[in-house]
Amino acid sequence: MQRLHLVFGGELVDPSKTQFRNVDDIHIVGIFPDYQTAYDAWKAEAQRTVDNAHMRYFIAHLHRLRDEEQEVSSTEELG
Repeated sequence: MQRLHLVFGGELVDPSKTQFRNVDDIHIVGIFPDYQTAYDAWKAEAQRTVDNAHMRYFIAHLHRLRDEEQEVSSTEELG
């Protein structure tokens, strides 16, 4: 099974929380085929923006959003 990971980030309203200042400005780094590749991309972006305390990058485990073994309706399959 392929385990996709999304790396994204942006400027937060408060560095101690996870609310983005402007969702239109979220930087989508990319979708990666495994955790190690996603981690490397995350680390590069985090290091690139280290001088901005409000900037944060995250790794989302896309494979956890959906259980491929579970049956779904045809409309869910489209959406």
